[in-house]
Order: sequence, then structure tokens, then C-alpha cells
Amino acid sequence: MELGVLNSYQFETGPIRPPSEAYSLLIRATRNCPWNRCRFCITYKDCKFELRPVDDVLDDIRTASRIVERMKETAVKSGYLGREREVAAFIYSQAYVNQSVRQVALWQWAGGSSAFLQDANSIIMRTPDLLRVVSSLKSTFPGLNRVTSYCRSKTAAKKTPAEMRDLKDAGLSRIHVGMESGSDAVLTMTWKGMTADDHIKGGKNIKEAGIELSEYFMPGLGGRKLAKEHAAESARVLNEVNPDFIRLRTLSVMEGMPLWEQVKSGELEVQGEDEVVREIGDFVEKLDFTGVLKSDHILNLLPEIDGRFPEAKQTCLEVINRYLSMPLRDRLNFRLGRRAGLYESLNDIYDAAKYQKVDDAMGRVGADTEEKVDKLIAQLKEHFI
Repeated sequence: MELGVLNSYQFETGPIRPPSEAYSLLIRATRNCPWNRCRFCITYKDCKFELRPVDDVLDDIRTASRIVERMKETAVKSGYLGREREVAAFIYSQAYVNQSVRQVALWQWAGGSSAFLQDANSIIMRTPDLLRVVSSLKSTFPGLNRVTSYCRSKTAAKKTPAEMRDLKDAGLSRIHVGMESGSDAVLTMTWKGMTADDHIKGGKNIKEAGIELSEYFMPGLGGRKLAKEHAAESARVLNEVNPDFIRLRTLSVMEGMPLWEQVKSGELEVQGEDEVVREIGDFVEKLDFTGVLKSDHILNLLPEIDGRFPEAKQTCLEVINRYLSMPLRDRLNFRLGRRAGLYESLNDIYDAAKYQKVDDAMGRVGADTEEKVDKLIAQLKEHFI
């Protein structure tokens, strides 16, 4: 299969996207983060925020379209007409193909139904410019049924209701907001640059425009001192906003992160895994919203904390209580097995072969205490951020 021509097409993409956008077309509308001071984030440090020229963004959309056209031509020439998905999978598997082509191939393999505007806060663009980008995406790729972006609550709060409705009408269908906490004390400590009221105002502005809202809560961010307030205030804010999705992103502090200095100084006392699970339980207990709670990241210990509320509330609490009632040895085994990618759910711990594999690994590295297991897990987590 001749792929040389495809490799001549490239467009710009940024460093991250939400896990739920893993199969989306990634279009970089802005570079880096306009705030860039959050002490728990290392993604854009030492990088200047830039608004990309709109014409450059539109060129990237056209380039992505040309890649799709060339992939279809390749399918026809190779005798794979009607089997374009197989062709996309093959192209994605080729290491020598450039990142732009592989990204489009993955998107096409997954159905080509969603697009994500990078980087950290593309809603900050002038609304007429953002409308051009969204409209171009929808007209170039009529099969798109979801166009999404990250956004800060303050940015969403500053857009007028008319602007938000125009974005909705153009095709912007979902916004991801890193709320992290609804506690003003936690937001101040972590230099988030906003208040609980900002989160409420921004979230409501998005919802009232008819745009789906996905809010992120960061268990553990308040440390031991603010754990109760962090859980309670975050639930209060989210109950008032009533987002479509709440996604858990458990705190993991690593060296090089600005928050590391607060850990070293003792200002922030990081909780253990079980303490964080209890905090999530406090949070879930106080949740009263009509959306979906997701635990869709490897930083979260319990992926089964998942479901539509209020129906799934009791089930989520039962998962938490079930884990906390397990013997310490089993909890340690599950924690390490989960972080090593061996366990996907609590039931996996009853797979004797998997359990023994984790147990053997703990013995080989001398992880025979909770402290040693947590130290090993901390090392694994560095690869997840």
C-alpha cells in the first residue's frame, strides 16, 4: 500500500485532550494556556499562550480533509473499496507515517464523528473567530455530531448568552471545564484563579445555551486539612450547575509540579489512597444532580464509580464501601494491580492468576507494607500525567 503521498500532509496539534476525546479529530485553535498558574498542572509551564491566526486553523482543517480524501483514494487503488476502516487501521499502525496522518487515521477508524478544539481554553477566542472555526469543521466534515473544547469557568462567564447560543447553533456541542474544586480555600491554595461563584456562573452560562457541560472534580486536591470542605463545597457547586457529566481526576503530585513545594513545606499534606476513596464517598453522598458521573482515568482507583444520577448514586457508594471493607492485603493488591493496568474493576481481584501475579510482583520489589506499595504506585503514576 503506497503511503508516501499521505506523509506530505501535516497540521498542528497540541499536547493533550480529555480521555473522552481519544478518538476525536484534534484541531489546535489556540496554543497553551492563558492562565497557566495552577499549581497542580505541569502541561504548559514555560509556554506562552497564543491565539493562532484563524486562517491557519482553517488551513489545518482543510489539510485534515485532504488526508481523508487521500486515504479513500488509497483504499480504492488497493482494492479495499468499502473497507476504508481496515485501511485506516493499517495506516495508523505504520510507525513511519507522520503524526497528523496517524491521528486522522485513528479518527476515521473510530467513525469520524467528533472533533476537539485544542489547547487549554479555546473558548477564549473572539466569538466571530471561533464561529468561523466551528462552522468550517461542520461544513468540511458533515458527519461530525460532536465538536468540543476545554474552557475555564471565568471565560464561559464572560461570554454573553447570545454568544454562547451562537456557538451552540454553529455546532459547538460540548465544553469541558476543569473545575477541580468548589472550595474557595482550595481554589486559592492551588492558584486556580477563580472562585466557586465563577464556576457556578460559567457553568450555568454553558448549560443555558444548550451546550453539554463536562465538569472535572479533583479528589485529594485539598489534602488532609481541607478534604471535608473540598468534597462538600465541590458537590454544592456542581449540584447548582447540574452539568451533564462530572469526571473524577484524582490528584497526583510529582516532583517538578509547583504544588510539590507546598507538599515539601507541609502546607499540603497528601492523603493516602484509602483517604481519597473516603473523600470521594463524601462527595458522592452529597451529589444531587441529573447527569453522569465518570471515573474514566487511570489516576482514579475505582473505575466502577460510574453511572447516571440519581439512579446510580447508591451503586457508586456500594462500590466505595466494598473496597474499604476489604482486608488491607487485598486493598494493597488491588491498588498496585489497578495502577499496573492488570485490574479494570474490583471483581478482577478474584481472578486467582492475576492476584498471584500482583502478589509475586510485590514480593520481588519488597513492597510488603502500605508505605512501600504507595511509594511504588507514586512512581507508576508519574507515567500517567
